[in-house]
Amino acid sequence: MLRRALNVDESPEVRRNITLVTGARLITNSSYRFTLPFLAIIAKGLDVNVAQFGVAIAVSELVGLLAPFLGRTVDRLGQRAAMGMGLIGVAAGATLAAASQNLFMFGLALVLMGQSSILYLLGMGAWIAQRVPYERRGRVTGITEISWALGLLIGVSSLGLVTAATNWRVAYGLAAAATVAVAIAVIMRVEGAPAVRDIDQPMIHAPIRLSRSAKLVLLGAFALTVASQSLFVTFGTWLKEEHGFSETTLSAMAFALGAGELAASLLSAKYADRWGKERSMAWGAALMVPAAIALAVGHATMAVGLIAFVVAIVGFEFSIVSAIPIGSQLIASSPARGLGLLIGAETLGRSFVSIPATRAYANHGMAWPAAICAVAATCTTLAVLAGHRAEHRALPVSR
Repeated sequence: MLRRALNVDESPEVRRNITLVTGARLITNSSYRFTLPFLAIIAKGLDVNVAQFGVAIAVSELVGLLAPFLGRTVDRLGQRAAMGMGLIGVAAGATLAAASQNLFMFGLALVLMGQSSILYLLGMGAWIAQRVPYERRGRVTGITEISWALGLLIGVSSLGLVTAATNWRVAYGLAAAATVAVAIAVIMRVEGAPAVRDIDQPMIHAPIRLSRSAKLVLLGAFALTVASQSLFVTFGTWLKEEHGFSETTLSAMAFALGAGELAASLLSAKYADRWGKERSMAWGAALMVPAAIALAVGHATMAVGLIAFVVAIVGFEFSIVSAIPIGSQLIASSPARGLGLLIGAETLGRSFVSIPATRAYANHGMAWPAAICAVAATCTTLAVLAGHRAEHRALPVSR
């Protein structure tokens, strides 16, 4: 039970449901993350090439720019309703993916899964922010974010084995069924705060004014997902084409990668509050830089390439998990809107690089996507550290 990892003074609601909300996100992450490692296999099933698939991914990510508006939706619906609707939407998207007959249908499925996952994440983030003080929020967020790693470690690797035994459509159907089951549990058990009505809190319509440090954090988040997505959209195809990985070995790779992400999430849960969330975000991005350079140079050697790739993703996971509590604090009156802005910046980064990265891989191999990762991660490190300095000049007393 994850409640054992919490501080003893956390609220009874958080202690009672931390395992459930984390497990629910694990399942949504499994559904959403299944696509990229098996991109080449799904593309073959839809009779399209990897570059064409990259366009569909970019479009689906671009729709994620609606995340800031979804923050307002969470305020109006309430946290439990937002989480429940998010889970049902993921189930519907996975069902559509399983039934897809062409790239257009599959692209719609990605949009539905992506937006619904964001709605669930915003609802969960607001649920945490309302109950956990900012100075302890890094620990609770880090605990819930093991769901991202476990989604790959357990979820995607299991769906990959299902794909090896049957096909990818059956895997998506299984993911849809599991999401419906956990949606029912969340709706029945989680205590949701009342929805924020316009008449009660007109501030939900107020214009957003961000400090310079907040803008630099958002810029860093954009660059961070440019860095990670350039690897995520190409690594499955790279391993399959350059090193002969099959569905089974791709599942094993997903398991290993998930183990690395899990370690990074746990480290963030333990140290982000102690080291400072902005510093932790910057240090994780900085770790990606030498790893990406090593991948660009050594991608033809499987051992070198795999180690470099895993280290880069571990750095990303530590950085992105450390960033989530920062997002919940960007707009003090609405944690969901602040998280929405952060997710919008991250989504823009993924959308921005999906087409260039897949085309760079198709034309030049893995070296170019790895180089993109190194440059973007450097930008994240510099932006977040500059934002941290700006914040401390403006607010010499820590929050």
